[in-house]
Amino acid sequence: MSAISDRPLRGDSIDLNRRYLDHLLVEGRVVGAEHPDAGITLFGHSFATPIATAALSHLKPGMGAFAEGAKIADAACFYGMGSSEELKEVLATGAKVIKIIKPYADPEEILSRIACAEEHGAIAVGMDVEHAVNVRDDRDSVVVGMPMKQPTLEELRSYVRATKLPFVIKGALSVRDALTCAEIGCAGIILSHHNALMRWAVPPAMILPEVRKAVGRSLTLIADGGFEDGYDAFKALALGADAVSVGKVLMKPLEEGGPDEMAEMIRAMTDEVKVMMLRTGSKTVQSIDPGVIHPISW
Repeated sequence: MSAISDRPLRGDSIDLNRRYLDHLLVEGRVVGAEHPDAGITLFGHSFATPIATAALSHLKPGMGAFAEGAKIADAACFYGMGSSEELKEVLATGAKVIKIIKPYADPEEILSRIACAEEHGAIAVGMDVEHAVNVRDDRDSVVVGMPMKQPTLEELRSYVRATKLPFVIKGALSVRDALTCAEIGCAGIILSHHNALMRWAVPPAMILPEVRKAVGRSLTLIADGGFEDGYDAFKALALGADAVSVGKVLMKPLEEGGPDEMAEMIRAMTDEVKVMMLRTGSKTVQSIDPGVIHPISW
């Protein structure tokens, strides 16, 4: 533990997240424990696992294979950047997909992607509001040739109203933002620092209890950012998350073994969550007691 704690802080949010998770200990409650059920419900749909995919894009061997892996594991599939044609391919796999849209400068681009997701069977849509924050001289940022800008609150409200699907904001990382998302009609938020795009970001697991207390059950909370295994995921679930999204740990299995290997990784992480549930007397994900988590000085 000292090897982690003795390193100087450099503002790397991935490192900060790792340090925080490594300083959360778990209390055992095995007497009388029963075999747990790790299934969850998100946006009206049932899943076998609280492990969801992160909103990734441009993966090998393709985003269709990525969605297929999620389908095999019966996991929620958050899907990121890509064309409308690719989105149709992803949805055609039968995976339960939540389409996360970039904050494009052109509102019609956003609305067309919302409509495509709704028409072709996505279970929810959302926006990655954090991606357009780091701009210079107030100029629009550009990602893969597409100009982006930070959406105003009224613009976000209009996108929420533009669809019958549940709407999710990715990048909310505070009580203030969570309450604002609830106020404009969002169904959920993804607590994320976008792979350390924000320096010195508060670890999602650290802010989770405050957010959950503030919003109650009015928002679905997805924890994102640096969760490496089911033990990490369990800690986030105990602290208030409804599900945990993972990305990097799925990329190698997908590239080397395709959808089946990716699904096996999700199942292995789910087994780790269930081990922790059993050892803490947690029969369901919803019944995990936050009191099993014991932070120590970090």
